[in-house]
Amino acid sequence: MTDTATDNIAALRLDIWLWAARFYRTRSLAKQAVETGKVEVGGQRAKASRSVRVNDTLTITRGEEQFEVSVAALSDQRGPAPVAQALYVESEASRLRRDAAAAERRAARTGYQAPLSKPDKRARRLIRALGDIDAM
Repeated sequence: MTDTATDNIAALRLDIWLWAARFYRTRSLAKQAVETGKVEVGGQRAKASRSVRVNDTLTITRGEEQFEVSVAALSDQRGPAPVAQALYVESEASRLRRDAAAAERRAARTGYQAPLSKPDKRARRLIRALGDIDAM
């Protein structure tokens, strides 16, 4: 991404910006996320073809994470992560909320230990029997 590329762009398609800012791996995934309502611009649902301008506020839901970002720059080229992170500014409240949710998910799985091997025939039968009890 060069400075001249960002200077010439006044507005850019939302799906292209999401792809260039590395929120989604491909442009088609970004388009699908916008169409399914996982991206809002200024608190309203948007279309993938909506124009994004500098200082627009976006709410992006990706998996269990939710980002509230302000567009700082525009680029139609996908670059390295540090360059992509310069395209937006995440709000402090959003970052703290994401960190707290990640810590909560880590704490929830601390007691879980994956089995060392696959269950044998007897264990599989017990698992099936317990599953039948839950269905009642």
